[in-house]
Amino acid sequence: MAITTTPAAATGAEERIAEDRGRIDELDRRIIALVRERVEVSARIQRARIEAGGRRVSLSREMEILTRYRERLGRPGTSLAMTLLELCRGRA
Repeated sequence: MAITTTPAAATGAEERIAEDRGRIDELDRRIIALVRERVEVSARIQRARIEAGGRRVSLSREMEILTRYRERLGRPGTSLAMTLLELCRGRA
């Protein structure tokens, strides 16, 4: 038995897809803004650590972040956290 789609159903699906894509675009905009904010906060922390005579990067802190992302998002969370950490480390 062949499944046919009515023009109304196709239009409804197209509208839902367009609506959901708009929502994804808005979420992406917010995520990018949050990542930029995270980069700025991380830079302030790094400057303060260096001014206090410490290292720019805290490996134990990075391990905490990697664990948090992995626990909440699974294995892909680790990759996401690594990317965020790389963005936030700044220039050596």
